[in-house]
Amino acid sequence: MKPDWSQAEAHLRTSGPILKEVIERTGPCGLSVQEGGFVTVVDSIIGQQLSNKVAKVLRARFRTLFADGIPEPQQLLTFADDALRGCGFSRAKTRYVRALAEAVASGKLDFDALHQADDETVVQTLTELPGIGRWTAEMYLIFALNRPDVLPLGDAAVAAALCSLYPLPEKRWEPEARRIAEPWRPWRSVASWYLWRHHAG
Repeated sequence: MKPDWSQAEAHLRTSGPILKEVIERTGPCGLSVQEGGFVTVVDSIIGQQLSNKVAKVLRARFRTLFADGIPEPQQLLTFADDALRGCGFSRAKTRYVRALAEAVASGKLDFDALHQADDETVVQTLTELPGIGRWTAEMYLIFALNRPDVLPLGDAAVAAALCSLYPLPEKRWEPEARRIAEPWRPWRSVASWYLWRHHAG
């Protein structure tokens, strides 16, 4: 079920003319919950340092390894590294998704428990695993948990959109970006979705 972001849109329209124009040009927010915790994190790992187009191809190949097309950690652990490498994974990403699957299968990582945790606890828990940095954890917060107030400044598209819309300094632009985004609270995830749409054109 797609969340109703009308309250967020109304709030963000009052936060400043620039974002208001982006919202009015884009239309209603389409941010929705993705498949599940494990799948969302794997998809984010696959997408690290890749264009959306290439990442989409690799994700589709990866899903063909599973009978129903839905990645499961226990089944992933039965695959040889060559099967994952055959999907286009680098050696590092092969190691990262396997480590994630092992953490879930062993009970070290409990996605159900993360639903009850605050945002920073989720980030700290996920970034303890190899290959998972803050960006990947923030994608999980936004797309798996639908947390409304995440600002992923480490996302290349969000950063590019901010720099194109606002007069940010070339160096040390993040503090100014955070200041600009303060009025977006508590809906910075929704604002980020609009920044993604703006960047995509």
